[in-house]
Amino acid sequence: MEGKCRIARNVLRQMLEAAREDSSHECCGLLAGRDGAVTKSFPAQNALASATAYEIAPQELFVLFRNIRAQNLDFLGIYHSHPQTENIPSATDISRAYYPDAIYFIISPRAGAPKPIRAFRIRDGNFTELSIEVIS
Repeated sequence: MEGKCRIARNVLRQMLEAAREDSSHECCGLLAGRDGAVTKSFPAQNALASATAYEIAPQELFVLFRNIRAQNLDFLGIYHSHPQTENIPSATDISRAYYPDAIYFIISPRAGAPKPIRAFRIRDGNFTELSIEVIS
């Protein structure tokens, strides 16, 4: 469904807490659910330990995808934080958007951020912001 995404309130809270827990580095992880609704987060380690970039190590990515399949969930998205910049896709985020059907959530841990969590579709070098519908 273009233009909108559905995500559970507790997943939004978990992503924001992860971003604020260590705001000196980007946090990251995968998101999964059913029927297009994100209901579970799978936190990952930022292999780059960077404030301006993230990467999930291939071995960990394999384990996370296996866990998603084992729980009969669909892979729906990826999240990461932007501790020091606005939470819109960076040039690096756009060039490394390897999953065109995924929803990319970008979290700002900064106090007073107008939109602490934003969602985007990134395809063919372009991004579109999605509205977030919170589900219980």
